Amino acid sequence: MVLSLVHSFMICCLSVSSFPEGQGFVSEDEYLEISDIKRDQSGEYECSALNDVAAPDVRKVKITVNYPPYISKAKNTGASVGQKGILSCEASAVPTAEFQWFKEDTRLATGLDGVRIESKGRISTLTFFNVSEKDYGNYTCVATNKLGNTNASITLYGPGAVIDGVNSASRALACLWLSGTLFAHFFIKF
Repeated sequence: MVLSLVHSFMICCLSVSSFPEGQGFVSEDEYLEISDIKRDQSGEYECSALNDVAAPDVRKVKITVNYPPYISKAKNTGASVGQKGILSCEASAVPTAEFQWFKEDTRLATGLDGVRIESKGRISTLTFFNVSEKDYGNYTCVATNKLGNTNASITLYGPGAVIDGVNSASRALACLWLSGTLFAHFFIKF
């Protein structure tokens, strides 16, 4: 049984219990109704009918809740000119999302300008085999299924680029300073 996230569903039976992801539902009525069903309520539901005459009759129903994509992971990436650079985008959705990549208003395709796009399950990657100056900038990952779409902006940057107000060289110096400070503190303490 497949359901959209915005709908409720009913299972016809005399006693129902369900344990998807640790949540339980019990109903002594003929129906179990779950209003405003959530994606984590997907799973196998068990229906049992019993009386004093015979052994219980037990049936199982698998419920799949469809929901629009949401991007759970998208991270800016740095790469030097001439090196390989990979941007990655991860989206959860049922049915599984289809991915598209854009730079500004231009849709990217595998093989054009030395890039490869691979989408497997929840993850899509945009690979630059030989990064050039023109490759640096913002890219948009779009995840779509029949219930909706979402997008995330991901930046491919070079050495010395300013990302989130700090450049990569400053981050490296801060790490060295912190390492030196911790070493000095450790050395002085002992």
